[in-house]
Amino acid sequence: MHEIVLINITGPDRPGLTAAITGILSRSNVNILDIGQAVIHDTLSFGILVEMAGDSDKSDVLKDVLFRASELDQQVKFTPISADDYAQWVNGQGKPRHIVTLLARRITAEHIARVSTITAHHGLNIDHIDRLSGRIPEGLPADQGKGCIEFSVRGEPADPEHLRADFLTIAQELNVDIAFQQDSIFRRNRRLVVFDMDSTLIDAEVIDELAKAAGVGEQVAAITERAMRGELDFQASFRERMALLKGLPESTLEDIAQTLRLTEGAETLISQLRRLGYKTAILSGGFTYFAERLQKRLGIDYVYANTLLVTDGLVTGDVQLPIVDGQRKADLLRELAQREGISLEQTIAVGDGANDLPMLSIAGLGVAFRAKPLVKKSAKQAISTLGLDGILYLLGFRDRDGV
Repeated sequence: MHEIVLINITGPDRPGLTAAITGILSRSNVNILDIGQAVIHDTLSFGILVEMAGDSDKSDVLKDVLFRASELDQQVKFTPISADDYAQWVNGQGKPRHIVTLLARRITAEHIARVSTITAHHGLNIDHIDRLSGRIPEGLPADQGKGCIEFSVRGEPADPEHLRADFLTIAQELNVDIAFQQDSIFRRNRRLVVFDMDSTLIDAEVIDELAKAAGVGEQVAAITERAMRGELDFQASFRERMALLKGLPESTLEDIAQTLRLTEGAETLISQLRRLGYKTAILSGGFTYFAERLQKRLGIDYVYANTLLVTDGLVTGDVQLPIVDGQRKADLLRELAQREGISLEQTIAVGDGANDLPMLSIAGLGVAFRAKPLVKKSAKQAISTLGLDGILYLLGFRDRDGV
């Protein structure tokens, strides 16, 4: 008759401990059914689920494990596992798995408590908890830190929309971001990332900057704000704003281009995506004049944006068709995925405005970045507390992976 025993070992981390314990087990007819190990601040937690044949001398084996662990300054606990408990554990392996990603400048106990309470309330069991962010040095200003904890959970929520609403509520209350994704093969095999430009890759709305230079800043900014909130049709608002720019000197474009700043984390994100072999694109309702400069600076593969028409050195105020609006962005995402020979599940879309929602909704991973409330509520995922490089955490990327 076979016996199943869970061996838990805790204590100071020691080189060679795993080899020592499994070496003892290897001298008997022992099968390893499960194994896991974690080290937190040089303290080890090590678990092995073993199956011992009826003809083995279980007491001698476990005594040797206990003796060797004691020599290594470890605490040991042996727990017999019944056949029913083991069968229940085996039957659970087919359950769906999801990833809950918690992002904040600093991770607190309250953050963990609230997230874990919600997952339990919705019938999800936490299997693993991992820190993806690097170690935060003492004295670092609060607004410069990056914290990310990843929860691997098992089960299927009865009401996914209710779960997302609960996560969104505590995200707003605690100033954190919480992503909930299915842990599928596609999560680890994204291949194409498309970005909005204004207020996403760059920390400005270019058309508003042009308007300030033309002396119509307040008028255009008000229209832009309403369009980004989804209160105005993008094409109509775009034509209205362009008309107000009529007569702006072309030389102003270069002056503004020199002042534009990349969004926090943009350069890190793009460089890491390129290193990992991702294709990248800008799909923007802004202007090619500025998007192409970003393309050259960051090494982006594709650019689709609107063209500013200039005659005799002055902006005409007219619009070249087709206008890159929300539907056009979604169509371009489909075209690029087809060109790259990948499925939409392997794409990521990132944007902040209502005109980004069509592409966010069809991408495998749609991320509303520092977005308006309507967009944040409608998108699959949202990041507001960290920079653009926080997206790497949603892919399971660890800070140390970028070293």
